[in-house]
Amino acid sequence: MNIEKSRFNMIEQQIRPWNVLDLDVLNLLIVCKRENFFPESQKSLAFFDTELPLAGGAFALSPKLEARIVQEVASKKSESVWLIGAGTGYLAALLAHQAKHVTVTETNPELIATATKNLRDNDVSNVSIIQASGLTAQQGAAYDVIVVSGSLEIVPQVLQDMLNIGGRLFVVTGQAPVMAAQLIRRESDASFQATTLFETVVPALPQSEHVSRFTF
Repeated sequence: MNIEKSRFNMIEQQIRPWNVLDLDVLNLLIVCKRENFFPESQKSLAFFDTELPLAGGAFALSPKLEARIVQEVASKKSESVWLIGAGTGYLAALLAHQAKHVTVTETNPELIATATKNLRDNDVSNVSIIQASGLTAQQGAAYDVIVVSGSLEIVPQVLQDMLNIGGRLFVVTGQAPVMAAQLIRRESDASFQATTLFETVVPALPQSEHVSRFTF
């Protein structure tokens, strides 16, 4: 397998056609090696346009969706990020390259261990992973960027309230086969602007099936 050829094809055939045109993001995909975040048995699949299964029923998002997320939230070096769901640690690494610090919450100890090791092995030091359950695990904190790595039926108000002014929330909402990726920006204390970016289908965030029945 020619790794660099596979990476080139991933960027040119999957990611650019999906409207990821920011040169900083495209260059980041070259610098931050996706294959380093997967076990040997999955390295040959790391560049495929698919979600890869992980421990505990979790999944790694497709390369084009990860790249699109990074482009849309447009983190800055002065900003803090909350990522819900650790995956392999790769999405956290991409976000960390652009942000000041990334806090990851994850419920699965095996995923925490894997992501922690992958981040350490790839010299990503500005990420903290916390074992915590639920979308309110960081309640009381405030972030410039929040990324939910699995789909939700609705957007809990509590997530929007945890954005700083000017902050952005990326989330996929709905039920299969109709889901939409949204970017929600907090414009003031009481004002939020939601933009629908594209249609997609993403597996539900683990342990989130009951979210739509909550009143926040």
